[in-house]
Amino acid sequence: MTWGNSTNVVTTNLLNSTDSPAAARPDLKAALDELTNVIDGRGVANGVAPLNASTKVAATYLPDEINSSSATDLTLDPATGKVNIEEIIQLSPQTVSQLNARTDKEAGDVAYCSDGNSSSPCIAIYNGTDWKIVALGGTITT
Repeated sequence: MTWGNSTNVVTTNLLNSTDSPAAARPDLKAALDELTNVIDGRGVANGVAPLNASTKVAATYLPDEINSSSATDLTLDPATGKVNIEEIIQLSPQTVSQLNARTDKEAGDVAYCSDGNSSSPCIAIYNGTDWKIVALGGTITT
């Protein structure tokens, strides 16, 4: 199954009242085939993700990974101004050298630095000028 393609819809024999119905038949058939592809493309690979009763895309249709399509950052911009993440955030460790070499640093950036607190791991927050240490404290207990 392929998703519908508008280039397969030809209206040449459908534009004028004098056009031949016999000549229009293959064009109409091709257009209906494309419409069928769109209808049948709901919820299948290379198709379109359907909306549930709450007008949301169900989790089964969401990808496990989202990558930006170019050299730009991936932005989450909820209308509430707040992003909720359930469970755990996994930050890929970076060294002091890697963090300092970044050319895209902005105030408020947060990173896990593998050697930023006197060669020990820490959380680092960029303040617009420098990466600042948020030291890892004691071990959690119950």
